[in-house]
Amino acid sequence: MGQRLTQIATRTGDNGTTGLGDNTRVSKNSLRVHAMGDVDELNSNLGVLLCEAMPDSVRTLLVEIQHQLFNLGGELSIPGFELLKPEAVLALDGALAEHNEALPRLQEFILPAGTRAASLAHVCRTVARRAERAVVALEGQEALKDTPRQYLNRLSDLMFVLARVLNRHRTDGTPGDDVYWKSEKLAQASAD
Repeated sequence: MGQRLTQIATRTGDNGTTGLGDNTRVSKNSLRVHAMGDVDELNSNLGVLLCEAMPDSVRTLLVEIQHQLFNLGGELSIPGFELLKPEAVLALDGALAEHNEALPRLQEFILPAGTRAASLAHVCRTVARRAERAVVALEGQEALKDTPRQYLNRLSDLMFVLARVLNRHRTDGTPGDDVYWKSEKLAQASAD
């Protein structure tokens, strides 16, 4: 790995480049830097989500995901290096199965809304999708392992499921539910 920063304002990026973990310099507009930035933004949004009330199991899961996203960012910052392991994808698969099993079947599309925690989970979902697109774009130019793309794809699915879980976790004891899209199909079914 490259040197750890001992100072933050190095001024080495003033010319529009940034240093990668292998000590090479690339444009701050490179696909690799875009992917790193989207993963960093996702991790930061997870940090905001963690400020909300939630079940302990969800909190523990999100903290672990933050660590894995840091691994992913490190992997992206060092071309050819592997930090994110395939087992991390399997862990997301397990969490998806566990949390999805406890939820009722969807009746219709849902809006990214509800509680503040659920809404923040939806923001994380959309940023995960953007990060996934950035990794796919980078793969079009450079060889990458499959794990980063798979992890982000699975994570966006998990964030959708966790948003539904968080809409049901109310600290005031009132029952919670998804916020359904008011579609013609749903309106007709209610009228029948």
